[in-house]
Amino acid sequence: MCNLDGCGNQQDLPEIKIDPEQRRLFMKGMATLPLASVLAFPELASAAAGGLQDVTIKTASGNSVTASVAMPKTDEKAPTIILIHEWWGLNDQIKAVAAEFAKLGYIAVAVDMYGGEVATDAPGAMSLMKTVTPESGTEILSAWVDWLKNHDDSNGKVATLGWCFGGGWSLNASLATSVDATVIYYGRVNKTPEQLATLNSPVLGHFGTLDKSINKEMVNGFLESAKTAGKDEQILTYWYNADHAFANPTGSRYDADDASLAWERTLKFLSAHLS
Repeated sequence: MCNLDGCGNQQDLPEIKIDPEQRRLFMKGMATLPLASVLAFPELASAAAGGLQDVTIKTASGNSVTASVAMPKTDEKAPTIILIHEWWGLNDQIKAVAAEFAKLGYIAVAVDMYGGEVATDAPGAMSLMKTVTPESGTEILSAWVDWLKNHDDSNGKVATLGWCFGGGWSLNASLATSVDATVIYYGRVNKTPEQLATLNSPVLGHFGTLDKSINKEMVNGFLESAKTAGKDEQILTYWYNADHAFANPTGSRYDADDASLAWERTLKFLSAHLS
């Protein structure tokens, strides 16, 4: 089930069908499938994730942190994006999204917030999530923002994007260091005006009206804080008649239509601010 911190896996999922020949060609790297179809099937997500390169860098305090990086096929300087995983950890699903962004021309960095650990059940995810402190999470993400800004193939512009646990950290990273765009999928946004004073990027938020945790009370409070801080004009929020984790094809609360619309809006937003 879903709660404030994340979502558990469910079995009563809407069926996503893939033609067997399409699946065979995709596994051989000869076909392109819709992102939702790739994410819904573990073997396809694993195949998409296989093209990423693991990169390790040092944080400001000297700690080693790792991410999976997907590079676009272009000779031009590319915009960059940091992807922050759900409470499960950096799994093939998030890496597959990074691979999709690379196809669209972005340098995509799927950050590992858990030091290589990935949970398979809710208690494990909760345990891993608690290992990330405000200080350690900020240090990890700030290091990757700096790395991307100075990457030889980067155009110098960086966005953060996260889901659930990662959605909250997408905002946190943007408060800690300067980025060019921030995307939040149903992440915690309960911030004071004082905390939002350092927000310089435009923000896009996707939220579900059926979400009992990341709800309108929290989001409206966020918008009020932003208004008090003089930041409200740079924040764009969309509400969907959907529940928490509506964009995750592996969960029972997945809503294909709303997930597709949110994805289209995200791509338009990123293109506008990173080009």
